[in-house]
Amino acid sequence: MDWGDEFRGRKVVLTGACGVIGGWIAQAFAQAGARLCLSDRRHDALAALAKTHDVAASGGLTHVTDLTDSASIDDLVAKVQAAWGAPDIVINNAGVYPSGFLIDIDAAEWDRIFDVNLRAPFLVARGFARLMIAAGTKGNVINISSGAARKMRRSVVPYCTSKTALDRLTQGFAIELAAYGIRVNAVEPGFAAGSTASPLTAAHIEATTAGIPMGRASAPEDAPNAIMFLCSGKASYMTGATLSVDGGNSIGSLMVYQDKKEPG
Repeated sequence: MDWGDEFRGRKVVLTGACGVIGGWIAQAFAQAGARLCLSDRRHDALAALAKTHDVAASGGLTHVTDLTDSASIDDLVAKVQAAWGAPDIVINNAGVYPSGFLIDIDAAEWDRIFDVNLRAPFLVARGFARLMIAAGTKGNVINISSGAARKMRRSVVPYCTSKTALDRLTQGFAIELAAYGIRVNAVEPGFAAGSTASPLTAAHIEATTAGIPMGRASAPEDAPNAIMFLCSGKASYMTGATLSVDGGNSIGSLMVYQDKKEPG
């Protein structure tokens, strides 16, 4: 989608930049002329991504962030403040999707899931919202949620629960930041395999894709287009909303559990 000059020079912070969807988001904003602060825990992958998009030459920066460590998140916020004063757009994209039954998951794993998927977005949004308020920036915060927030899935209950809570956090920030002209929304991307943080088996990928009503996995432009719409002037009256961009995966499945597989 051609956004013209809508995002040219806009300052964008992106966590989980080196993941599959993070890479798509970074590419979309880079192509639109935005200045990027790319955040990820993987130093080498982050350096390679920054080189791909020539981040330094465009006035951008990178930060190796441990999202389970509040001091590391504080350092990310401080580095952006020193470089930019305040960002225009913050995208809480990083997340983990581990699998395990509730009776088998220990407390440390439960805490890790909620640290990355819920606590970190709270700390990131809070830190950058403070900068936006101080600078008078009417910015945008986007939380990357999931259809799992509304559709419980066996063996990934902590992930589903964390995303449900993230949706409520999105609404809470939206209510409290509206007075400052800061809009907070969420996007639920479609299924995209290839994560190194939360690897999936070939059988899982095949079964999930087969059940998606629109018949395919997410494409590189799907989630970024939704995010950029929400951050654009076209969505100036939208806050506390969640856009599902998943080919219908969260509303149901194509899987038919009977001998007759087709209608008619």
